[in-house]
Amino acid sequence: MAAKLKKGDTVIVLTGKDKGKKGEITSVNPTANKAVVEGLNVAIRHTKQSAGSQGGRVAKSMPIDLSNLAIVDKDGKPTRVGFRMDGDKKVRFAKTTGDAI
Repeated sequence: MAAKLKKGDTVIVLTGKDKGKKGEITSVNPTANKAVVEGLNVAIRHTKQSAGSQGGRVAKSMPIDLSNLAIVDKDGKPTRVGFRMDGDKKVRFAKTTGDAI
């Protein structure tokens, strides 16, 4: 199945502690149905000091389920993603505006 959300997309969180916040997807794991969004769903991880790093408390973005994310259209509102054929190419489009993503 084609991916509705991809790396680099700007998304908004629909549910959870970060509801309403926007961010950019840094990675997607389709098998686990999760994505990591930069600056959202942040957890504190404690790391040991090593020769290359200081160590201590490090903020890390954790994965969010894809069902809790919606892509942002040109108006800045959440929208669902559809697929259509433009000539020979399959393109994603925003359901609210009909514009290609």
